[in-house]
Amino acid sequence: QVQLVESGGGLVQAGGSLRLSCAASGRTIASYVMGWFRQAPGKEREFVAAIGWSGGQTWYADSVKGRFTISRDNAKNTVYLQMNSLKPEDTAVYYCAGKGSLSVTRISSYDYWGQGTQVTVSS
Repeated sequence: QVQLVESGGGLVQAGGSLRLSCAASGRTIASYVMGWFRQAPGKEREFVAAIGWSGGQTWYADSVKGRFTISRDNAKNTVYLQMNSLKPEDTAVYYCAGKGSLSVTRISSYDYWGQGTQVTVSS
């Protein structure tokens, strides 16, 4: 079993930056595809970004491409999401997801989920 704990969320002005972290415990995530999803109030959870086990492959939602960067440090069992040029529409609870398979953009492809961290972007 893997436990995922997100951190780094908060309140930021539009145009600002935040770095989210997802710390894993229980077992190594080095062989897992890891992802980030988000859910805004009243909306469905949506894919944000994913990263392959070695970090060599990354995937991004069109809405964040060029602004967000996903990375991982397998030695620290941690995944990161660097968010730059934040917009009010990025406001959501951000969730870390682990052990993705098949289609990395689908919620059902992941076995493990964190509890989420709130990101609020003010205009």
